[in-house]
Amino acid sequence: MDFNILTIVSMLVAFVLTLLFGVVYIDFLKKKMYTQYILEDAPENHAKKAGTPTTGGVFIVLSIIAASLTALTMYQRPTPEALITLMTFFFFMLAGLTDDIGKIKHKENKAGLTPRNKLFLQIAISLLPAVYMTVSGETYLSFGQYSIDLHYLYPIFVILFMTGVSNAVNLTDGLDGLAASNTTIAMIACTILCLLTKQTDIAIIAAATAGSTFAFLYFNKYPAKVFMGDTGSLALGGLLATLAVMGKFELFILFIGIVFCIETLSVIIQVTSFKLTGKRVFKMSPIHHHFELCGWNENKIVTVFSLVTLIFCAIAVTLFKLLG
Repeated sequence: MDFNILTIVSMLVAFVLTLLFGVVYIDFLKKKMYTQYILEDAPENHAKKAGTPTTGGVFIVLSIIAASLTALTMYQRPTPEALITLMTFFFFMLAGLTDDIGKIKHKENKAGLTPRNKLFLQIAISLLPAVYMTVSGETYLSFGQYSIDLHYLYPIFVILFMTGVSNAVNLTDGLDGLAASNTTIAMIACTILCLLTKQTDIAIIAAATAGSTFAFLYFNKYPAKVFMGDTGSLALGGLLATLAVMGKFELFILFIGIVFCIETLSVIIQVTSFKLTGKRVFKMSPIHHHFELCGWNENKIVTVFSLVTLIFCAIAVTLFKLLG
């Protein structure tokens, strides 16, 4: 079967499964009272979000895995790269779910995994693709025709890269629809890059993710009926990084994940400035909260940030074609 058709099949199956699983899972969350607890230092208007069901990432991840395996089986059989990508994705979901369950159990947003334990899990999970790519000899970074081989330093790069991207998406998940909308656009770009390099197996997974996160917006757009929680944001960030590693377009994530990078940079700048000078650069970080406190509503922030991602994804795809 034509691989372009299979990516569309994967996307549509994930879209439908997410809508179906979402209805059932949200009802389950409401009955079990698995709801969100809001940070005390969050903007005042976030207080109304308390009690919204969380851990929606569970039905996102399961839908993506089911749709991907369906399309991969139709294509031929799951390749080692595809299986490692899906395994890494699933393990990141489990790490995020563990964090969310801790918050729910103790009824406190800061009561999940400690930063040290979360980082330990992210590093451990990142070892899977890091070791595989190193053993496979794919230890180079490339930007078009320009490349550099990191050799045995590559696993260290992959671990830093994957934990960084995973945390970046996690930081972005602070407004209704923000992480899901930007992830959808980023995954469409990843699908295109993979198809351009004829990595159909990875393209199928990226397409399924785009379909699932787009469907998730039905539940997560303002006002959100469910949050993906760390269950979803850590997993999606981990998957984005894994796709880049397996697809060998790690450096293009600077464009594809521009909003995730800016969100992370805003936190780094805020913390560094406060520690060195005692002054804050932004009214609040991550930067989406800064715009909230400047008077922007959530829909405006999500729209503008998504447009920025769309523009930079278009640049990434164009550069990839021109330099490839």
